[in-house]
Amino acid sequence: MKVYNTQSKRKEEFVPLVPGKVSMYVCGPTVYNYIHIGNARPMIVFDTVRRYMEHKGYEVNFVSNFTDVDDKIIAKANEEGVTSKEISERYIAECKKDMEGMNVKPATTHPLATQEIDGMIEMISTLMEKGYAYNVNGTVYFRTRKFSEYGKLSHKNLDDLRAGNRSLLVTGEDQKEDPLDFVLWKPKKEGEPYWESPWSDGRPGWHIECSVMSKKYLGEEIDIHAGGEDLIFPHHENEIAQSECCNGKVFARYWLHNAFLNIDNRKMSKSLGNFFTVREISEKYDLQVLRFFMLSAHYRSPLNFSAELMESSKNALERIKNAVSNLGYLLDAAAAGDMTEAEQAELANVNAFEAKFDEAMDDDFNTADAIAAIFELVKYANSSVNSGNTKAFVQNVRDEIIKLCDILGLIAEEKEELLDEEIEKLIEERQAARKAKNFARADEIRNQLLEKGITLLDTREGVKWKRA
Repeated sequence: MKVYNTQSKRKEEFVPLVPGKVSMYVCGPTVYNYIHIGNARPMIVFDTVRRYMEHKGYEVNFVSNFTDVDDKIIAKANEEGVTSKEISERYIAECKKDMEGMNVKPATTHPLATQEIDGMIEMISTLMEKGYAYNVNGTVYFRTRKFSEYGKLSHKNLDDLRAGNRSLLVTGEDQKEDPLDFVLWKPKKEGEPYWESPWSDGRPGWHIECSVMSKKYLGEEIDIHAGGEDLIFPHHENEIAQSECCNGKVFARYWLHNAFLNIDNRKMSKSLGNFFTVREISEKYDLQVLRFFMLSAHYRSPLNFSAELMESSKNALERIKNAVSNLGYLLDAAAAGDMTEAEQAELANVNAFEAKFDEAMDDDFNTADAIAAIFELVKYANSSVNSGNTKAFVQNVRDEIIKLCDILGLIAEEKEELLDEEIEKLIEERQAARKAKNFARADEIRNQLLEKGITLLDTREGVKWKRA
């Protein structure tokens, strides 16, 4: 398997630190509002990378944080007259709903920045002891020039940053030793949440958060660090500086970054009126369509979002679902029994599609070509599988399509919709089971309904239900 490493600017053979295991950190969103479709791209892309790694047999420790203390969160809290905690908790819950809609698997750990403050204070203290950081009136800065390899990820030269391009400078104040030094800890302002530290009552800088959470949940050296390409500089560059100076080890072996998402060939922005949240998209489309759209291009290619492309993705996904549905009908009608010799020979064709799929994904997760392999399999199923085939053969082809789609996080099999009267009957059966103290059966029915998107509510007036 080859992955493109931003740091080396080339594809490299993927070799994990520990055979059979992968440690992966993906920068998560800052939670002050509903996530937008720009946030959705790395979520979907790196969830797919994780799924493919798992398909290859790796045990993946996948960590993705929520930044739950930030200027934007504080501004939103002040605007609404509530606490920052209320804002962050509300939008973490909403983000998780959107992630579920996009079929993004929950991370192994979703750490919150505010719960890791002690670790941040500890790392900052270590950096100060080693001479990499200094305190000025309660603000702690990192000595950027003291880390000789600064710029190795973004391929930016410190002197060029200093001389020619002030827009790239990390925000500076006069009190810094060098304008390129960045903040590790800052004193509180009026009305802001704060924590006690040896330097001042305040809060951490953004960059230190990810260094600490990655170290705590994955270790001092990790396999993969990923995120959007907008994070390469300064965020990921600063993470490398902090982590490597503190721990004395290479921080991450492979750096993966997805390219930007444009809207109708323009950068997404509120001022242009082309800003879309995932929630808004969900009102027009099943979020599986958004996922398909995101995977229809290579993750390192800029992607253009438009109504036409979403319609095209919707139709393409429908073709896959229809093929699986048709195979379901054929399966019901097919003759039982073992595969014929001819069918066993034909299986080689079916397996060839999976080999093509794997070949695409092994080449830096080329989901566009992987989807093309699925469509070749769909075309084969539509033209070559018929009522004359055995159950075993039809099942094999159907399972293959579902499996390959599942690796991409695409749901190819439509869930059966339960009719209202069927739901009521199951609820009655559950009530009877509870009366008979058969709680195992009662739980089984609740879970069965939950899988079909039906939530049960036990109220004083009896059991009520609603569709998710």
